[in-house]
Amino acid sequence: MSAFTQQIEWDNNLINRYDLAGPRYTSYPTAPQFQESFTETTLLHAITRSNQAQRPLSLYFHIPFCDSLCYYCGCNKIVANNKSRSLPYIHRMIQELSLYADLFDNRRQVKQLHWGGGTPTFISDDEMSLLMHATRRLFRLADDSEGEFSIEIHPGRVSIDTMKHLRDLGFNRVSMGVQDFDPRVQKAVNRYNTFEQVSELMQGLRAQHYQSVSMDFIYGLPLQTLSSIKETLTKIIDLNPDRLSLFNYAHMPHLFKSQMLISDKELPSAAEKLDILHFAIQTLEAAGYIYIGMDHFAKPEDELVRAQQARKLQRNFQGYSTHKDCDLIAVGASSISMIDNIYVQNAKDLNAYQQKLDLGLLPIARGFTLNDEDQLRRFVINSLICHLRLDFAELEQAFTISPREYFAAEIAQLAPMIEDGLVTVDNSGIRVHNKGRLLIRRVCMVFDEYLQKPVQSGNQVRYSKII
Repeated sequence: MSAFTQQIEWDNNLINRYDLAGPRYTSYPTAPQFQESFTETTLLHAITRSNQAQRPLSLYFHIPFCDSLCYYCGCNKIVANNKSRSLPYIHRMIQELSLYADLFDNRRQVKQLHWGGGTPTFISDDEMSLLMHATRRLFRLADDSEGEFSIEIHPGRVSIDTMKHLRDLGFNRVSMGVQDFDPRVQKAVNRYNTFEQVSELMQGLRAQHYQSVSMDFIYGLPLQTLSSIKETLTKIIDLNPDRLSLFNYAHMPHLFKSQMLISDKELPSAAEKLDILHFAIQTLEAAGYIYIGMDHFAKPEDELVRAQQARKLQRNFQGYSTHKDCDLIAVGASSISMIDNIYVQNAKDLNAYQQKLDLGLLPIARGFTLNDEDQLRRFVINSLICHLRLDFAELEQAFTISPREYFAAEIAQLAPMIEDGLVTVDNSGIRVHNKGRLLIRRVCMVFDEYLQKPVQSGNQVRYSKII
């Protein structure tokens, strides 16, 4: 039986022992390693290598605007009542996309496209058409049967008519942030969507033939209890989404000012959060969902499950994702591209982003070039976090190393985890057992070279807890 089809093995003692703070590994190296000294020339060289490789493309658009402030949110967003702010921003994104279109080989196909935010449906239907038509003019998009074109939505603030418009534009997947159905919790975080609204929306999405619907749900929010979570999960399962993401709320008001509006006294304790997570995982598995890893679940027939089975799953800035073979072009403020062996992030500040484009420049602010060691360790971490295994023969063939010798120090660090039954190391490779699945980030941290380096005073990076 595959480890992914087994019910998760829960051990509170092990969780408490290994539940440290650590990266989520949506990239390796992680974003704190990005450097402001990164140049546009480095990006252009990476694009040249990317064109030579002729990999397919993925496009990401960051639309940061929201109608209202969700207190828990740590995203780069702009809460605005003035809808007129969006059109100048869309024109800048089209301008940025046009700059990239001039640099990339126009024979390369876009297999994946995603609008994130913020709340992309903040913009009007006409603005959606403008942006999507420009994208099709500048890049060669796959057809509906082959392309994965998704959008994030707030189910309490989008109409069925708008979703029909988006389907006509070519979107075939939806990710909606439900978060919680309890009215008390919704009031505590200023995020509202009723079960009736979401249910009506789901019926509309199915009638409009969206291929996949994903729902986000957050545990650890103020006033959440095990009893309230049971009610919310029952409703979510009744809604029958294709995928689910179960995110841990990380309360870090020192980083995110909006979280100061959440009362510490109303947050569930660490023990209560563990009980909620345990119940949620058991409930979703019993309902037939496959636990992909970390915070992702999917139905057995979903493409995410098939990608994992085919060892084509990846971690990127949207979490677990298909289309591992794509180079990612990201446009919009704060968005991060992943092209050949580089990461490059746009300016986070909206004015700085727009000013660079007004000068005819790509709006990049910082980036990172992966050396051979980084690419080796990215391969290791992606294999472990996506597939719970690292095959030494595959690693040796790809990087011409003797894995047991090369990673002797890291394997030695795994000794306590081996003793606790989290992992096994033998001549064939490393295997993460069922008991270690919840702690996969901790396993990956052993291979993170940057975590092993001494931290200079003032440069300490504060990560969220693993669980």
